[in-house]
Amino acid sequence: MNRTRRATMLVVLGLVVLCGSLVVSAVTAPDRSVADDGQRQVLVGSQGGGTGWHDYGSVYLVANDSITWREDSADSYFDVTMLDNGSVMAGFMHSGYESGCAPYDAPCTKTGFRIIDPDAAAGPTVVSEYAFPVRSQGNSEVHDVEQLDDGEYLMSDMDAERVFTVRDGEVTWEWRASSFYNPPEDPTRRDWLHINDVDAINETHYLVSVRNANQLLVVERGAGVAEVINADEPGSTDESCLVRGSQLVPDADGDVTCGDPSVLDHQHNPQWLGDGAVLVADSDNDRAVELHRTDDRRWEPVWTVSAAQNIEFSWPRDADRLSNGNTLITDTRNQRLVEVDEEGRLIWSVETER
Repeated sequence: MNRTRRATMLVVLGLVVLCGSLVVSAVTAPDRSVADDGQRQVLVGSQGGGTGWHDYGSVYLVANDSITWREDSADSYFDVTMLDNGSVMAGFMHSGYESGCAPYDAPCTKTGFRIIDPDAAAGPTVVSEYAFPVRSQGNSEVHDVEQLDDGEYLMSDMDAERVFTVRDGEVTWEWRASSFYNPPEDPTRRDWLHINDVDAINETHYLVSVRNANQLLVVERGAGVAEVINADEPGSTDESCLVRGSQLVPDADGDVTCGDPSVLDHQHNPQWLGDGAVLVADSDNDRAVELHRTDDRRWEPVWTVSAAQNIEFSWPRDADRLSNGNTLITDTRNQRLVEVDEEGRLIWSVETER
């Protein structure tokens, strides 16, 4: 654990974390002022296993380290949130749809979000779904969804590389990355930017994770990109943004937009902690990192943690600041969830299913 100055600790309710690939939501967290009795309730969304992690997905609740319920009717689940009424909202992907597949042939794959009633008489049950067809299973999923205060649903879409809102099944607004990054002819035919997360900062501004560019964007609704976290500096190398092949599209000078990999490297699931502070699962750097905005509007790491219980992290997929000030991290390839305090000390951990 490295700390260059005291990290900002804010109260955050409702968490999401990904591992192997899992997304978890802390339903409750202990008060740091009392002894830790090990009692936890953690809501987990599992992307699954098999080729491309596209099989055996599920949503389940871990209570006191035991699974109390599970819903597994989708190929993959992603971001999960427990809503105020006790139902669960989850991003998902599933194949085998026979209708509503245009412009693709049936059977097709669809992605979107589901609402699950965990307390239904017949067991956890999907009660509603918003979904749209995508070209393929691979790198086309809705990884993140959240319900806005006005009732709209805000989603990220890796297939068309956009973020958008939906109300009553109709798209009400969208921002396409092709307005900011140099686009391919058809984003659905390649894993171009891999937009894997979007969170509302306020009513008009959204935080967007652009994985393949090592960048986070603040997008203003109706206006476009308002700020770039880890901006592409003149003369910087593009090597870290080309490690997975030619997803990014060079400009006329042969350059691609690529942030500094020492700041962020193929990140997942950023969490806005307040103006000038963001917490990120810095996946290819095998760490969780808190970035702060400097006076000259650059973003620098001020707190990092790269191991817990003497085990180094391996491709963490999410990090969330808990209401008690601790940080919950998904340690993907080590198949575990861990909670660490501000000093990086392990408070709690649980193994995840393989």
